[in-house]
Amino acid sequence: MRKIAVVTGASRGIGLAISKMLLKLNYTVYGICRNPNRCDFKDDHFHLNKGDLRDPKTIPDFLKTIPDQEKISLLVNNAGVAYFSPIEEMSPEKITEMIQVHVTAPILLTQALTRILKKNEGRIFFIGSVSGMEISPWGNVYGSLKAGLHHFARLLFDELRKYSVKVHLLIPDITKTEFYEHLNIEPDTDPKSYLLPEQIATIMKQILLDDSGLVIPEVVLKPELFKIKRKKYQS
Repeated sequence: MRKIAVVTGASRGIGLAISKMLLKLNYTVYGICRNPNRCDFKDDHFHLNKGDLRDPKTIPDFLKTIPDQEKISLLVNNAGVAYFSPIEEMSPEKITEMIQVHVTAPILLTQALTRILKKNEGRIFFIGSVSGMEISPWGNVYGSLKAGLHHFARLLFDELRKYSVKVHLLIPDITKTEFYEHLNIEPDTDPKSYLLPEQIATIMKQILLDDSGLVIPEVVLKPELFKIKRKKYQS
């Protein structure tokens, strides 16, 4: 019998790499994203449904699309969005969007599925960011929200471990994805200076396959070198 996983932001980047890995581990994956039609990947056990995590009201609607909710054993809170600018120049709409996606949605999804995960002795993964651990110029809103997500994951680990629900926080550094499409920086061309989504999925796979009773609550993932570059804009 296939286990069921729920993955947010599953249409591209880290979320898609995680979904592909889970399919190979015999999971049925229900993903949520804003634009499912933009994802070319197809699999009989990969169900990508439309949902907007900027609007908390869409979460119950998304969960209703999962026919066997009682079999869910894995939740991956991965979806993210980032806008960097001086605080006075950032619009209220962008601030609200980041709050909803990075904090409100993961907490609401976790709350909605915790009883099922307790029954199934399941797992919850949170994809954080090193921005939640470091000072980032013009990234104070994004970094603060990631720090809040980190703290929620840490508190949840202690709350749920008595019920054999394993909570894991993965904190990646700069990763080569479309995450940077709205930013004025991007990964350097040196392949040693960034992570790949598949590397993050591999770490998750190693954690999932370890049934020794050892729980790894938190992992920080960094590339060998630290290099970033500013985008060049044509006038």
